[in-house]
Amino acid sequence: MARLVGIDVGGTHVRAALLRTSYRRVALEAVSEVEIATMPTLSDAVRAVSLGLAQHSESIAIAVEGESAFIQRVSLPKTALRQLDEVLPYEVEAKVPVDIDELVFDHRLLAADQGADGHVTALTAAVRTARVREQIDVVRSALGREPERIGCGALPLVNLAQVLPALEGDGPIGIVDLGAARTEVVIVAKGEPVYGRTLSRGVAGLPESAPALSAELRQTLTAWAADGGSPLVAIHLVGGGAYAPGAEAYLTSELGLRVGMLPALNLEELTAEQAEVVPRFGKAIALALSLQGRPQDLNLRQGELSYQRGYGFLKEKVPLLSGLAAAIVISFAFASWAEYRALDREQQVLAGALVRLSGEILGEETEDPARVEELLSGTGRRSDADPMPHADAFDAIVSISSVIPNEITHDIEEFDLHRGHVKIHGVLGSTDEAQTVAAGMRKQRCVEALKISKVTKAINSERHKYVLEFDLKCPEDKKGTKKKSDGDK
Repeated sequence: MARLVGIDVGGTHVRAALLRTSYRRVALEAVSEVEIATMPTLSDAVRAVSLGLAQHSESIAIAVEGESAFIQRVSLPKTALRQLDEVLPYEVEAKVPVDIDELVFDHRLLAADQGADGHVTALTAAVRTARVREQIDVVRSALGREPERIGCGALPLVNLAQVLPALEGDGPIGIVDLGAARTEVVIVAKGEPVYGRTLSRGVAGLPESAPALSAELRQTLTAWAADGGSPLVAIHLVGGGAYAPGAEAYLTSELGLRVGMLPALNLEELTAEQAEVVPRFGKAIALALSLQGRPQDLNLRQGELSYQRGYGFLKEKVPLLSGLAAAIVISFAFASWAEYRALDREQQVLAGALVRLSGEILGEETEDPARVEELLSGTGRRSDADPMPHADAFDAIVSISSVIPNEITHDIEEFDLHRGHVKIHGVLGSTDEAQTVAAGMRKQRCVEALKISKVTKAINSERHKYVLEFDLKCPEDKKGTKKKSDGDK
């Protein structure tokens, strides 16, 4: 959750809005305004409307008036996109009567104006660096902190698309900020600003100045059309002048477009009193919205004026950072403990397996790997002991072949030798023949515990199947004996 403050410095009033944002939710917490003429300085006016709102907020945004800005649409070949940062300053300098070194500017490539002729359009806004620094100083003097973003003219109004989906439609929509001394216009297409202009006439002279104001608005729409723009679908009014009696009906008849108050915004916890004044604070709300997500307007805090978070910001975040650090430490400790437990259980399983295997293979049960190494290398037992068996599978096959008489036809289907135990699946003529083979095998020197476990008649045959099992163990393999060497007599 974040609290964001937008400050709209107009010609006669300063207005501020505080938004509380969370995942896909935006709530309007408070709004405030003051007339500049009633305050000693502009900083005092900003402090009067913003200090209470900004005390517990994370970020602040403000804008430079459109009269001080150069807002241009620059057409570029697509081949220039690879070197846009080098090409664009020259294009901007060619369109403004000020040296580029005296300006701070930002740009946005317009997705709605990607031409099929191989050209793209960039919307640019340039303002004298000194004017932007003045606006930063006003906020710093009033609130003791700097604004994170600085918008330009009416362009921040495009951020209302975050809470007004109608602005993301295909047809272009105009948003007109009617002030007392000036009028700012932005045209929005598919949720992005495509054209901006500031008129040096507001609603202060109404109704006498109404024809002149409508004439300048018509000229703005004509300039938009001459630049290749599509006819507007509608115009929404914001600002203090939007409440002028008869403004909607008069402009609708003069411009030939549907002109109305800014539609209701998708704001949570909006009271009836706040809903009535939302159009008046439209730009302040839009500036606050520019501080979250992906803002669609331009930001004049570029280059040497880029926003730098200082120690004060970190000091405000100490409780949050401390909580996050504690959570990380606890998570790391729990993960380490869980891993230790898993490794301990694995060690116990492996130690048990080592004890079992060392007893079966080496004749001594131990869970000490070093002792197992000694037994395997021979240093832990008599050096003259021979670990190799005195009879193997080949010897067992030779033995059974030697005891089968010539008159008996004997076939072996399966022969299995596992840890000294032999299991033979054989086929012969009768049960008596099986007993003859068994009797002969019992006389073999390295055969022990011999038995015939099963004798069955073969399917579709007069012959019989039988299973012969015995242990293949010579006297020399028994504990306490050793194989004689070639030199023993």
